Amino acid sequence: MMLDIKESKIIGCYELIPRIFSDNRGRFVKTFHEEVFAQAGLETNFAEEYYSVSHKGVLRGLHFQKPPREHTKVVYCVHGEVMDVVVDLRVGSPTYGKYDIFDLNSDKANMIYIPKGLAHGFYVKSNQAILIYKVTTVYSPENDTGIRWDSVGIPWPNDNPIMSERDRMLPVFEEMQNIFTY
Repeated sequence: MMLDIKESKIIGCYELIPRIFSDNRGRFVKTFHEEVFAQAGLETNFAEEYYSVSHKGVLRGLHFQKPPREHTKVVYCVHGEVMDVVVDLRVGSPTYGKYDIFDLNSDKANMIYIPKGLAHGFYVKSNQAILIYKVTTVYSPENDTGIRWDSVGIPWPNDNPIMSERDRMLPVFEEMQNIFTY
């Protein structure tokens, strides 16, 4: 198989490890194959894709979109290295309120499959990182929100990361309305 799918601590969230083809020219990595995703029970209907460029010490997140514009995401790092984090926001889930941490980096070419109802964020460990996001719904500013980065006990590498004012002002996990159900 050209893609290993590893379960994470969070139900429905997976680390995807693609096969890397390397030779004297460099590397080739296939990040999506509709049939492989479908056979594994993963979403295949992606509506939008974008990327972010961030510098060392930047923390983005913890973000999600509220219903009816919630989405499944696949994220991966094509340059650099990040500490990637997901938090389960689905009331009734056995992993509700819990988080999992992944080391995403361009050498490993690993990806995270993030189902609806999870918050997502990352901290940049390398001098620069480029993350690609593939999502199942189009960005909706009125449904875009998140929880504060320091409200669920995640052991971030830095107590004072570089962040947007918006991310610093997100509500804490305990104040968040229960908008997702398992």
